[in-house]
Amino acid sequence: MSKAVIFFAPGLEECEGLLCVDILRRAGVEVTIGGEKIVKSARQISVVADALAEELDYTVFDACILPGGIPGVPNLKADATVRRVCRDFAAEGKVVAAICAAPTALAAFGVLNGKKATVYPGMDADLTAAGASYTGLPLTIDGSIVTGEALGAAIPFALALARILAGADAANRVKSAIVYQ
Repeated sequence: MSKAVIFFAPGLEECEGLLCVDILRRAGVEVTIGGEKIVKSARQISVVADALAEELDYTVFDACILPGGIPGVPNLKADATVRRVCRDFAAEGKVVAAICAAPTALAAFGVLNGKKATVYPGMDADLTAAGASYTGLPLTIDGSIVTGEALGAAIPFALALARILAGADAANRVKSAIVYQ
């Protein structure tokens, strides 16, 4: 069974984060929410993390995921653990995924240099300045880097991660179960 960590920072876009956790768990991926013990989302919803991000053993994970949201993404960018994990996972060829504004964090961490990526419309300058090729697509996969455009792409983003981490059968099973066209 694949394992993924998703980082919840204060101000996260709760729908992007929780939808990803839900779909991946339905697909059989073991997902750990890493962050502060209780994380307040952009719309002031309190989410209880599974573990403190700085206390996790990242050697056991196959993927790391960053949801969007403001001020969630600036908080992710400022987090040394998130930065280290994203850089290490990218260097090791592990899955590194980000949606909405969060690909700008990957750009700031130097993970997107030479990669194709997407991001929330209007934030593409951060990607291109970091050496990425902006696609403008709802979903972009370049090797082990997966990026999604915005909340509207959250289901395809999560299903793509399910396909990568749990296989096509599991992803298709979830897609059918949630009646996603």
